[in-house]
Amino acid sequence: MKKLYTAVATSTGGRGGGQSKTSDGKVDLKIDHPVELGGKGDGTNPDQLFALGYSACFLGAMKFVNSKEKKPLPWSPDSSVTAHVSFGPRSDKKGFGIEVKLEVKLPGIPKPKATALAKKAHVVCPYSHATRKNIKVTTKIV
Repeated sequence: MKKLYTAVATSTGGRGGGQSKTSDGKVDLKIDHPVELGGKGDGTNPDQLFALGYSACFLGAMKFVNSKEKKPLPWSPDSSVTAHVSFGPRSDKKGFGIEVKLEVKLPGIPKPKATALAKKAHVVCPYSHATRKNIKVTTKIV
């Protein structure tokens, strides 16, 4: 792969009571277990950060594939992707895993066309590529 950009982040303390920050200082976050997992919920957690990254990346991929269409569809600034990242024990009982549900909202675009764009976006989205055949990812057009 020809590298176009490399993000660098460092974390200390892990999931429960840590700190994560990017090398450029633009992101500096307290990390904590959510209340549902026995934490105080005083910070964010890796699952929320994954959800942020995947939702932003997938929406960008959808805009990209739309722009490559012969007749790009009108794009609403209200278009959005909401990622639900669920955390729990894996079925093999050897650790933990995540599952993702992407909810895609494309105002003004008919559901069949939105579905087709989502399928094409999964081909080019780096998060979709990284998770393919590794975790369950479902996509719902809302």
